[in-house]
Amino acid sequence: MNSNGLLLDAFGRIRDRVEATLEGLDDGALVRRPAGTGNSVAWLIWHLGRVEDAQVSSAAGLEQVWISQDFVARFDLPLRGRDTGYGHSTEQVGSVRVPAELLLAYYEAVHRQTVGFISTLSDEDLDRVVDKRWDPPVTLGVRLVSTIADCLQHVGQAAYATGLKS
Repeated sequence: MNSNGLLLDAFGRIRDRVEATLEGLDDGALVRRPAGTGNSVAWLIWHLGRVEDAQVSSAAGLEQVWISQDFVARFDLPLRGRDTGYGHSTEQVGSVRVPAELLLAYYEAVHRQTVGFISTLSDEDLDRVVDKRWDPPVTLGVRLVSTIADCLQHVGQAAYATGLKS
């Protein structure tokens, strides 16, 4: 397996887990917050989509799907247009109240853009520096792996939260 195949498999697993986690959830289950103030399934799935969208689109030199496909208007959240959820207050977490179908549509669109980008990469591309604000600077390969790790963690949290009742 080459690096493209490995990355495509990893991002495909995120997509599969997002779909499985959202399957059959009603609006109440989507917004239920563990311990009353934890992150809801809706927020976690929205956030992981925003993380992948922001990180991959930046590295690829593409517009975020959130903007280019007008998901910002479709979600109609009381948040800044390019908000990804980092540092959200409990009130902001609670403001993410959207149906599972819209969450899945957004993530599917992000996934398609991610797959399109990764499919063009060579192994040498993974060594390209994409963020000089860190020491050492972050390469594309490191950014993609950290995005995968973050998204898998959040989809796991969302799957766990579906089984909680309060």
